[in-house]
Amino acid sequence: MRIAIVTDAWEPQVNGVVRTLQSVRAVLEAQGHRVEVISPDRFYSLPCPTYPEIRLALASTGSVGAMLEDFRPNAIHLATEGPLCVAARRWCLRHDMPFTTAYHTQFPDYVSARSGVPAEWIWRYIRWFHAPSQAILASTPSIRESLVAHGLAQVKHWGRGVDLTNFHPGIAPHRAMAGLEGPVQLYVGRVAVEKNIEAFLKSTHPGTKVVVGDGPARAALEARFPQAKFLGPMFGAELASAYAGADVFVFPSRTDTFGLVMIEALACGVPVAGYPVTGPIDVLTPETGATDADLTVAIGEALTKDREACARYGRSFTWEVSAHQFLHALYAMDDRDEAA
Repeated sequence: MRIAIVTDAWEPQVNGVVRTLQSVRAVLEAQGHRVEVISPDRFYSLPCPTYPEIRLALASTGSVGAMLEDFRPNAIHLATEGPLCVAARRWCLRHDMPFTTAYHTQFPDYVSARSGVPAEWIWRYIRWFHAPSQAILASTPSIRESLVAHGLAQVKHWGRGVDLTNFHPGIAPHRAMAGLEGPVQLYVGRVAVEKNIEAFLKSTHPGTKVVVGDGPARAALEARFPQAKFLGPMFGAELASAYAGADVFVFPSRTDTFGLVMIEALACGVPVAGYPVTGPIDVLTPETGATDADLTVAIGEALTKDREACARYGRSFTWEVSAHQFLHALYAMDDRDEAA
């Protein structure tokens, strides 16, 4: 099958959207499918205001359409709601080409957190963007419910996975975690205002708080919370060793749709604490984590969970399953020449 994925989020960005698309693409290509990614690195782009790491492609409908026509896809997937996918959406509608979309990010909440614009205003745009889609791929039941509540009923499930070659129990803890006063409480992810990391750093559970990642809020948070350890970005085996050195993983975000880092932590045998919101309530079980309106309470409860049970549950999330769900959610068009 020839699959075109159009996305405004791609390398060198480091986030859950990019990691999901990269991982699913790798599985599909290993299965013999051809996957063409149309991303901002193929166009002139500008940095996104307040988010310079994200590049906004200045792509015309014609230029994106030419790439799609040249590839001759059997299925078209628009992964994000940014300008590149808007151009692709316009071309698809103009040429009566069906497509699917995905709701990766609580975009209305993100914009509201950064700008103060009411989230419902942004939902008008979300409804406009996704309404013509054959299917909207969403990762959790809570996101499905939210989309349906906002008038978008054509939702299909698309879960997430873990690279189990890197993330598993028994890994030696990272050297930077050695000798820290326990319990060691870890956050991994982008260090930005919408991730609500301040709530984690303000929590009063005794022990050491560790932050792995980078982002625009890092300098300010380091200055305000000098007792916390900021270790910068980590990937692959090094990141797994950071999980291994933690007693509990803390996920303070209130705006994520899933939270890949939670299942990575679980696969390493680390219980998870978070708020009772979309993401944690969909991913965690009573045996593997805890949620509470008071994050300190959630941390204390999560520390009582069995690490072996966490690892066993974490192993149930694979990219092979995720890729299968993605493939079967696509809208397949005519059988085009695979050798073209």
